[in-house]
Amino acid sequence: MSALVTGDAVVLGLRPARLPSRALALLIDMVVAWAGYLIVSFTLLLATASLDDAAQAAIAVALFVLVLVGVPIAVETLTHGRSLGKLACGLRVVRDDGGPIRFRHALVRGAMGVVEILLTFGVVACIASLVSGRGRRIGDVFAGTLVVRERVPTGRAAALPPPPPWLMGRFSGLDLSAVPDALWLAVRQYLTRMGQLDPQVSWTMAVRLADDLVARTGAPAPEGVPPAAYLAAVMAERQARDALRAFGAPRGATGFPPHAVTSLPAAPTEMAAPPRTPSTTAAPLFAPPTPPPPTSLPSTAPSAPARQPEPESDAGSATGFVPPA
Repeated sequence: MSALVTGDAVVLGLRPARLPSRALALLIDMVVAWAGYLIVSFTLLLATASLDDAAQAAIAVALFVLVLVGVPIAVETLTHGRSLGKLACGLRVVRDDGGPIRFRHALVRGAMGVVEILLTFGVVACIASLVSGRGRRIGDVFAGTLVVRERVPTGRAAALPPPPPWLMGRFSGLDLSAVPDALWLAVRQYLTRMGQLDPQVSWTMAVRLADDLVARTGAPAPEGVPPAAYLAAVMAERQARDALRAFGAPRGATGFPPHAVTSLPAAPTEMAAPPRTPSTTAAPLFAPPTPPPPTSLPSTAPSAPARQPEPESDAGSATGFVPPA
């Protein structure tokens, strides 16, 4: 796996494709595109033999742009980054945060590919891919995309923890349009690596990322929800929306495959929290908030003088998440 490190010193779990596999995929795509271009050109040449030279030149230019530029853009948009050559080589074009690409990403890559690949016979693209640490060409840099390998051992891939069952579907109405890709990437990498972090560092990062999400979404965090559970639930909601937009059908209420939720262990893992005293125990990671104790019935005995309310501690006023006592 390539060492893709975020600003929080967390390794990105994507596997960038290198020049040999990308060159083979591009060769397959270009052979298919040029074969289609020659066949269509020969057919139009016979059909427009009676036209003048200017009309034939205009048709040739339009055919060149349509077949060699427009068709690859349409294919990458409709297949979400998997052309025929990439499918054969096990590659896919994704966003920098690992999400599926859209039309604007394919359009920028296709427009830059005219200069990088068609006009320079791939020389510029090869040089840029060799210079880039992640094997990206100029079109990938401008589009914010990355070509990754899909055929990797599943046992070694870092998976996101499933959200707690008691938070499933709770953020279905949350507005995530203002959350930048960099923040999604940071949340994703924290969730996949939080078990490897120091407890104090893990708690601090979870609170900071949760506060950033709250600020971007404009909705307050639910009271009593641990920050790590909040991050996992919001990330699951975002993945569910991406799956619905990319494949036309949701992968589940949480964005994870059904077996990922049904295979949850009986005892939840422990949440990374600040150091505690030896007499206290760690709270579970995805435990639901403790309900308030039942109120006692009014007594006929004379009550004690009312105590003046003490000012509340501002331990969680700055972040919105109070660490467990």
